[in-house]
This record gives sequence, C-alpha cells and structure tokens, in this order.
Amino acid sequence: MQPTLNTLEGLKVACSNCNLRELCMPTGFNKDEMQKLDEVVEKRRRVKQGEALFSSGEAFTSLYAIRTGFFKTCVISEDGREQVTGFQMAGEIIGMDGIVSDHHNCSAVALEDAEVCVMPFSDIENLSRELPGLQRHVHKIMSREIVRENGVMMLLGNMRAEERLAAFLLNLVQRLHARGLSQSELVLRMTREEIGSYLGLKLETVSRAFSKFSEEGIIEVKQRYVKIVAPDALKKIFNPQTYY
Repeated sequence: MQPTLNTLEGLKVACSNCNLRELCMPTGFNKDEMQKLDEVVEKRRRVKQGEALFSSGEAFTSLYAIRTGFFKTCVISEDGREQVTGFQMAGEIIGMDGIVSDHHNCSAVALEDAEVCVMPFSDIENLSRELPGLQRHVHKIMSREIVRENGVMMLLGNMRAEERLAAFLLNLVQRLHARGLSQSELVLRMTREEIGSYLGLKLETVSRAFSKFSEEGIIEVKQRYVKIVAPDALKKIFNPQTYY
C-alpha cells in the first residue's frame, strides 16, 4: 500500500547528508556524533497544502525540521478569528511552543505541500546530555524565537503600516537568501490577508501599502510574485537590523 501525503513514512532521514543541516542542526560534530544525531531523526512526514502538522491543544511529542515547503503558525481568538503568529520555511524548526506545557499552544498549517523531519523531543533531551553542542543549539533556537516575538511586538506597537510591510519583506528575503535563493525576488506563499493578520493590519491596508511601494518603484508585484527593485529605499523605511 502506498503511503498518502499526510501519513508518516517509514523513511530514515540522515542529517549528515541533508543540504539543510547547517540551517536547522548544529555544526562541528564528528562522525560518531552525527550518527547519534541521525538516529534522533526518525521519519519524514508529508503535509498537504492546507493541512495541519499539529493543532492547538494537541499533545506535544516532537519537534519538526522543515525540509521543503512553507508553514504558518496561528491561534484562534475567543471570537473565532484566526491570528497568524509566524511563517516558517525550509531549514527552520517548529513545534517548540509545546515544550512549556506539553501541549501545543498554536497550530501549524502548510501553506503548500511540505515535508518535515520528525524529531521526538524525549530523544533530543536524552542526546543533549551526551552532546552539549546539541543542547546549546536547542537553547539558541528557543532564544531566537523569543527575539523574533519581541520584534513582532515592536512591529505591532510602534510602526506604521508601510514600516511593518517593509520589515516583513526584508526579513523574508533575508531568510530566503540564507537558503541560497534570490536576495530580491520571492513568491509569497501566504495571502495578503494572512500577512495582515501577522502584522496587525487589515487586508485593505496591506493592499494599499503594496500599491504604494509599487507606485514608488520600490517593488514590482505580479499576484504573489514580488521583486524588490530598490532595496535601499525599502531599508530606509525600516532598519532590518532590529527585526528577526
């Protein structure tokens, strides 16, 4: 029987042979240490566009390293509205929200067909006792998430709509460039409504900001394709060094 896209596959994943290893895993391990790390990564899981990798309230068991695809994390407000809390891409690890309470506090939904590596957290904890480098890396990822959340709070509290969108686009291309992609061109996997939810803006406000940037020759927009024509102008709107 062929596995479907939303089932766990019995495929062994070797971190040592993954071209995203330096993005989501610590470097500097010797051969034996890499072998131990390979054993922690149990399986791959494929998630179809629109499906949840995990849901709010679900028991926390594993962290997930994204191999391909894009995700959004989101929560549902008391009045039933979705609030996007982040966007994640290949080379990033998601699921850490569940560490504090042993249950996930948000949902992670695939914005396109995606594939993740499943890393049982109990195995990571056990291996961290043997490999201090792994423990430091986990702490580094957690710290980065705290810094990123602080950056979002600053966006929502102090910045105009144009500043928020500029910061979002600059951050996105910076992360994509770290994966060997273009510094100036990207395809938005998320909708403008989802961008607005993340940035605390109405859909109409996001559309107006995109139109303004386009009219001023800062970007070119064709549906979800965006080309940053004048990166310096975008940086003048917002300083990217303060946002992660």
